[in-house]
Amino acid sequence: MRPVIPYVTAALLFGLGVYGVLRRRNAVLVLMSVELMLNAVNLILVTADTTARAVLPHSGQVFALFVIVLAAAEIGVGLAIVLQLYRLRATVAVDDVPLTESPDPVGGREPAVLDSEAGR
Repeated sequence: MRPVIPYVTAALLFGLGVYGVLRRRNAVLVLMSVELMLNAVNLILVTADTTARAVLPHSGQVFALFVIVLAAAEIGVGLAIVLQLYRLRATVAVDDVPLTESPDPVGGREPAVLDSEAGR
């Protein structure tokens, strides 16, 4: 097997993933693009493991397994965040997500005065 073909394929997959992260506005599609980039990394790790003889045998495959576990955890947390975003905003558009908190405490209301301070 020629190692150039998987490396070029992985580079194309990674490029498509980067394009998807930068251009998509839907949070689910952004998560899919991140998964595409992680799969490209897995392809590179497995290809490098089969073509180059390392000191540790099958080390690329072990790293690929760790990347798969990381991707599964990332999808679980990411989808939980997307579902909570949809419940709060009724949209999963990334552009509509506020990145900073408002300086107003609790929705613009004045903070409640404690009863002990009110009696003074």
